[in-house]
Amino acid sequence: MDLDFNKREDHNKLLVSELNNRLQTIKLGGGEKRMQKHREKGKMTARERINYLLDKDKDSVEIGSHAGYEMYEEHGGCPAGGVVVKLGYIAGRLCVVVANDATVKAGAWFPITGKKNLRAQEIAMENQLPIIYLVDSAGVYLPMQDEIFPDKEHFGRIFRNNAVMSSKGITQIAAIMGSCVAGGAYLPIMSDEAMIVEETGTIFLAGPYLVKAAIGEEVDAQTLGGATTQTDISGVTDYKAKNDKDALDRIRSIVGKIGAPEKAGFNRIKAIAPEYDASNMFGMLPASRAEQYDMYEIIKSIIDAGEWDEWKSGYGQSLICGYARIDGWAVGIVANQRKIVKTKKGEMQFGGVIYSDSADKATRFIANCNQKKIPLVFLTDVTGFMVGSKSEHGGIIKDGAKMVNAVSNSVVPKFTIIIGNSYGAGNYAMCGKAYDPRLIVAWPSAKIAVMGGEQAAKVLLQIQEASAKTPLSTEEKDKLLAEITEKYNRQTTPEYAAARLWVDEIINPTATRTWISMGIEAANHSPITQSYNPGVIQV
Repeated sequence: MDLDFNKREDHNKLLVSELNNRLQTIKLGGGEKRMQKHREKGKMTARERINYLLDKDKDSVEIGSHAGYEMYEEHGGCPAGGVVVKLGYIAGRLCVVVANDATVKAGAWFPITGKKNLRAQEIAMENQLPIIYLVDSAGVYLPMQDEIFPDKEHFGRIFRNNAVMSSKGITQIAAIMGSCVAGGAYLPIMSDEAMIVEETGTIFLAGPYLVKAAIGEEVDAQTLGGATTQTDISGVTDYKAKNDKDALDRIRSIVGKIGAPEKAGFNRIKAIAPEYDASNMFGMLPASRAEQYDMYEIIKSIIDAGEWDEWKSGYGQSLICGYARIDGWAVGIVANQRKIVKTKKGEMQFGGVIYSDSADKATRFIANCNQKKIPLVFLTDVTGFMVGSKSEHGGIIKDGAKMVNAVSNSVVPKFTIIIGNSYGAGNYAMCGKAYDPRLIVAWPSAKIAVMGGEQAAKVLLQIQEASAKTPLSTEEKDKLLAEITEKYNRQTTPEYAAARLWVDEIINPTATRTWISMGIEAANHSPITQSYNPGVIQV
């Protein structure tokens, strides 16, 4: 191995180490003291509940762990958005699990909490997976109620989704394991089945203090809405559980009896390990997002060995398209080539840029995958579409529009791995969050923005200069440029994106195969009922 490889390896392993350290802090939720107080009440923490519920011998992935990262600091922060979401197996059945973290502001809902819950429901609906709610929440975080309560994608959408999933036959099971109050009470009761834990679980529209203020009645929480009241008297809940483990055991038992789902029928054979060990990717990826590297090397570290059938290899070489297998699943791969390549016409194509011929090639390949019912995987490191008079005269906007159209109308499940840059319209063409990937994850090396920090900062500096009343000195320009660059670059990081759920998770590159494989298995629970139609902009 050469020196460059070792330097790259050290850099990327450091990024993963920083990721792991950050996750350790996030997983503490509201902190050790609050976790201990939680346990002293006889309750398990959110992650302990999920870990107990999920099958120990099967893979699981956490979604949205960075939600709320470095947000709401004036309110004391909201680690993981105050809710833990995992995709994993219960009694052999793939499920989505959502657990409120009551150590974070008593499990109150911040705006990002609502967004994360909606994303969990979206994953369950798209893939027709059972969804389990482990409820322990004080309801809406009142100081920010205007940002969580009334809009289409706010708190009320959760209950609308409960109703829609029930109508579609998507199983929803809720366990009330702590507080469940006000509008939040509808979530478990709009689920198909609900249980409540004795002594620690309560559910009511108004708690004792509000009841006294509203009608003058004095009543304790358990009498008002505890397990005995809501199971034996009101019939609101279906089961009483002695403790957290008893409730979780009941959920496992119910899930274990659900009938087998219909399948989409995606092709899978016995998996073969990749040609290159996944750890080699650390030495392949440059530290600088401007440096070149060979995407074929990354592909060989992800796909099953000997399962690569490249499509139009000599045409539109700034995009790589081909059929492969990942953990035995048949996939179609669309990947940005990051090497400068020479075309058969003797022209140079810059790495990470989408040219007209590349867009045309990808558009046709996406159509082929839809025809063959093959899931699509996008490996993204793109700076955008090619600019300049030659590209404009060649119709780059038209060809780019065709590719975006193909991605938009694709009916097979799509999975996006943001390896490096994801800039501008390139983000759209390579199936960014707005284009409904079933799962979208970022490596620690990812950058997501309209354009690169240096270019953006120069544009923003020109705007500020034009609006200044007096000309700026060289020193003032340099200082302002540095400030703008620093702020802009901070907003392009994967942490910034993951905090806002623009991506589902930041992952260790070596986990890429697991994420794609679990994603396709989830998607295989949902048969494709639509046919591919590219619409007005024809292929």
